[in-house]
Amino acid sequence: MRFRFPLIAALCVLFACAPAFAGKQKSCVTPDDATKQLNKDVCVQAHVYDVVELPDGTRFLDVCTPETPDDKCRFTIMSLRQDRDTVGDLEKMRDANIEVRGIVAAMHGRSGMVLSHVRQFYGGPPKFRPNPALARGFTGDQEKPAIKDPNLRPQGSGRAWMNTKEKETK
Repeated sequence: MRFRFPLIAALCVLFACAPAFAGKQKSCVTPDDATKQLNKDVCVQAHVYDVVELPDGTRFLDVCTPETPDDKCRFTIMSLRQDRDTVGDLEKMRDANIEVRGIVAAMHGRSGMVLSHVRQFYGGPPKFRPNPALARGFTGDQEKPAIKDPNLRPQGSGRAWMNTKEKETK
């Protein structure tokens, strides 16, 4: 019984200090501020005025006011056709305030963000896409490794300082 009070007191202090150790939640920025943060992972808070779909299935969330001409709009949120299943219906985002997390990238003279998964609306990361240049020439059924790693080749063959033709004689 006498050890119970210090244990309870220590747990109370631990839980009281927990918010101080937790990471600071990043605040969301406006689309204008996001244009200045290229190649950074940011949260963008915006109002969606329109959802535009191109014939190839690419969808855009228009975050510029209707009075802003298209050439003056400096930020866009884009969702590709292949991500339609993981993003879901974007029509429900029309005339709504949203928060989207993603990496700001340069897109044809303006800044933008690719929306590839619905979890980006809740602070989650975009969908992982492997780099095709790194996976080139690799299939799962081959026996050799996809890369030429010097640590994976046999050591000791063809050393210049010990030629097999020139052996020492005793």
